[in-house]
Amino acid sequence: MIKILLLEDDNILAKTLTELLELEGYEVLRAKNGNEALDMSFDHSFDLMLLDVNVPFVNGFDFLKELRESGDATPAFFMTALIDKDSLSRGFDVGCDDYIKKPFDFDELLIRINAKLKIKSHLLTYKEITFDIKNNTITKKDMIVEMQQTDKQILLHFLKNSGKIINKNSLFELMEKPTELALRVHISKIKKALGINIQNIRGIGYKLEKI
Repeated sequence: MIKILLLEDDNILAKTLTELLELEGYEVLRAKNGNEALDMSFDHSFDLMLLDVNVPFVNGFDFLKELRESGDATPAFFMTALIDKDSLSRGFDVGCDDYIKKPFDFDELLIRINAKLKIKSHLLTYKEITFDIKNNTITKKDMIVEMQQTDKQILLHFLKNSGKIINKNSLFELMEKPTELALRVHISKIKKALGINIQNIRGIGYKLEKI
């Protein structure tokens, strides 16, 4: 799942952006100030950073400057009400990939995110695994992995809900002859074929390890 760092001290805007981005399938971690953002950048691997500038402690410009000087090349967009030429110039000088002026249209932001990450909506990725929903194919390290259709449907359900506990009944719905034993066999085959960690949450269901 694509993971985004959101540095935004406005609670209402942060909540709105987080909800909208999560509906698009992104995972969003929000920092209220520059210090929190620095801590998160050390603890997590992000695919994109959305940064306000005027935030407490360490402002967005200084935050990104510090990351770039440490060798972090994660794509970064500034989202700010600072629209003067000097601020725009400084944003790009410290290493941003895009500079979006507030207020902005969410659809436009999404277009910019997708363009930067070259996201294809029919592709789901997990570690070295790619599930091409359109063509119903699975690859690992660019090599095709052959799997039965039921296994593919179960895997797809896990990929869409990585890190979440999946109730057994929702997995049974994907099977022609749902039994506890059959489900364990399907999951065992998926784990063996792809080398992924699917945990058995006793009495409840299963969970694909979150990345």
